[in-house]
Amino acid sequence: MTTTAPTPHRRVPVRWIAAAAIAALVVLMAVSTEYRTAETVASATARKAFDPAAFGAQNYRAKVVPAIQSAAVDLPVLLQALAADKDAAGQKYGKRQGTGPYTFAVKGTGKAGAARSGLLPVTVEDLPDDTRVSLQIGPAINGTALRDAAGFITFGQFTNQVEYADAATALNNQMRDELLKGLDVAALDGKEISFVGAFTLLTPKTVTITPVAIT
Repeated sequence: MTTTAPTPHRRVPVRWIAAAAIAALVVLMAVSTEYRTAETVASATARKAFDPAAFGAQNYRAKVVPAIQSAAVDLPVLLQALAADKDAAGQKYGKRQGTGPYTFAVKGTGKAGAARSGLLPVTVEDLPDDTRVSLQIGPAINGTALRDAAGFITFGQFTNQVEYADAATALNNQMRDELLKGLDVAALDGKEISFVGAFTLLTPKTVTITPVAIT
């Protein structure tokens, strides 16, 4: 009786196995990879353009107004502190970036006068006689007091100085739309009013306040 010897198993070279594994990996990568053009990549990585109007609408009422109201110091108290020690008063009550002038959140009560040239004069008691206090009532609202007094808006949040300036303008415009458009300024002449707002210190003798509330 003849016995057939078993057929020996052929050993697959290791390099073939490795090559097959690499080929499979390449196929999987090709299937899962999303190919993007240079234009698509540039679009995906580009910073969204700054929208001043949207910035004003999102931040004015929700963040800026509460921040200024919370930090507001009585105007006579502030001016007395400035007269005593300008630097100490600035550090205690004001906000600033770098070495620029301090900006202050303030509140007060006084007698309104006749509006002229975009300003509403207010006679506030317990101030020196030569101190002139006015509220900006538009139509043009100038300065960066709302942006700077809020305390949470910094230059580093923006791409450049233009955007930083546009943010201040946007807050001024939003305030004008929300507060001043419905305000009968002529009817305030001779009336006792209360206000909350912010001003940048140039001289304690002339205080021009950008308001966030007038009642």
